[in-house]
Amino acid sequence: MKWLNLFIKFRLWLGLVLLALAIYVNVEAGFWPSFIIYLLAVICILGHFLLGPMRLIQNAMEVGDMEEAKKIVDSIKFPGLLIKPIRSVYYTIQGNMAMVNQDLEGAEKLMKKGLSLGGSLTQQAEGPTKLQLGMLCIQKGDMKQGEAYIRQAIRSGLPDSENNAAAYLQLCSIMMNKREFRAAKEYFKKAKSFKATTPQIVDQIKQIEKYITRMPG
Repeated sequence: MKWLNLFIKFRLWLGLVLLALAIYVNVEAGFWPSFIIYLLAVICILGHFLLGPMRLIQNAMEVGDMEEAKKIVDSIKFPGLLIKPIRSVYYTIQGNMAMVNQDLEGAEKLMKKGLSLGGSLTQQAEGPTKLQLGMLCIQKGDMKQGEAYIRQAIRSGLPDSENNAAAYLQLCSIMMNKREFRAAKEYFKKAKSFKATTPQIVDQIKQIEKYITRMPG
């Protein structure tokens, strides 16, 4: 929907033009002839500050254009004005970008901030966000907190087979490190059952499969 993307991109400027036009019509013909134009101007301007360009950011991230996504994120000058669910998504996206830049501390702080805001959009992203937090903790060497986040992610619900497989593979690896081999095998079996197709996950399954059958338990 290119027209919608264009509207979101230029929504503020369109609102300002409409506001100027409304003021002109108000002066020339009175308030009521300009009322609809005022209303459209307010909708555009408030939409810019309350909803932000989230759709544009997500589109850029989906095609892997992180530079464009960062540029759009940086264009949000007043994130505190975003409505709470949108603000939550904003901080989660910033956390994802921090992860890409290997800023683990910053990523963890931003993702926690996003989760703390709550709202229906946050509930949808709660599982994946907690999974990412778990992986962050594991990268930092905090296995206990990482395991806790991953279990929470599974309970919160993960959106697809790839996320579920990744979560159970992480639990499998944690159990292997704890030498709880029976649990590791169960989690590995669960991970395989999701039939993930992401190359990284498929490769991880192949690597673990080489030696997990030789484990006791």
